[in-house]
Amino acid sequence: MSDLPEVPGVLGAGQVAATVAAIAAEQSADGMLPWWRGGQLDAWDSVEAAMALTVGGEHDRAAAALDWLCARQGPTGGFPAQWRESAVTAPGVESNHAGYLAVGVRHHGLVTGDEQAQERWWPHVRRALDLVTTMQLPTGGIGWALRPDGTVDDSALLTGNASLLQALRCGIAIAGDRDEPQPHWDLAVADLQTALTDAPDAFADRSRFSMDWYYPVLGGALTGPAARDRLAASWDAFVVPGLGVRCVADRPWVTGAETCELAIALAAAGQRDAGIEQLAAMQHLRHEDGGYWTGYVFADDAVWPVERTTWTAAAVVLAADALSGATPGARLFTDPARPGQVVGEHR
Repeated sequence: MSDLPEVPGVLGAGQVAATVAAIAAEQSADGMLPWWRGGQLDAWDSVEAAMALTVGGEHDRAAAALDWLCARQGPTGGFPAQWRESAVTAPGVESNHAGYLAVGVRHHGLVTGDEQAQERWWPHVRRALDLVTTMQLPTGGIGWALRPDGTVDDSALLTGNASLLQALRCGIAIAGDRDEPQPHWDLAVADLQTALTDAPDAFADRSRFSMDWYYPVLGGALTGPAARDRLAASWDAFVVPGLGVRCVADRPWVTGAETCELAIALAAAGQRDAGIEQLAAMQHLRHEDGGYWTGYVFADDAVWPVERTTWTAAAVVLAADALSGATPGARLFTDPARPGQVVGEHR
């Protein structure tokens, strides 16, 4: 069992354990880890939930979730955009869904030191990131999806690209552990980093969404003073004191996952106390079973949507780990530009 994260005055280890158990309760016997039992599943959110299980010491469950995804990797190296009850309900392939597998695999290796699992998943990571690199546009950004005819959509999304920067760096770290360098991934990272820092026009304008505000920090494109400057610039537009972070700047709706992701970004920017404050602010979304409501419309004093998602609960666990440093996986988020030690180094 891993040491469970604790954030004094906000979340105790017992509360984190209850949240991990709430995530585990939604997992099927075959490893499928959806938003909730019987609900939809996408690769990105399932990987995030698997990482929370890893932090919580549920290593076999986390591995089963990653195995479930890898067994369903498509011929392109990507994943269908959505399943429900193991049936594909949206077949489209998105770059961000493909790339995030590398983050989950790297995280599992850092926390568990399970080299056999890393060996098992490596071919899937390689295929997924090879797809991502083929989707890179002349701007350096990465197209968000494949069109039905297999060509790359020329729209690049800032949030997804910042996440892909972290994913590619995780893939490079995994490849380095194996002494199997993938130089085309390094080239992709260099061009993507440049686009994220110097070419805002390379990405669709979704500046109303809080994720586009903090994700360049969360993904490691911006660090140090540049990261802190970015977070300060739009703070008042998105942060609702005592409640958390708006999903969209002009909507009276705060969401738990975005608030926790901001907390992680703050930790990465060296502003741990501010991150703890955000994790504390979203605890009004906690349910008695340890799960978390997705969001809250404060203008109506109403939880909305009426759902408790595994990925919201997972964001809480990952934020608590990033803020406490309880597991070696925390470094993947607090120092995303340098994705952690080699497998086994922490033992």
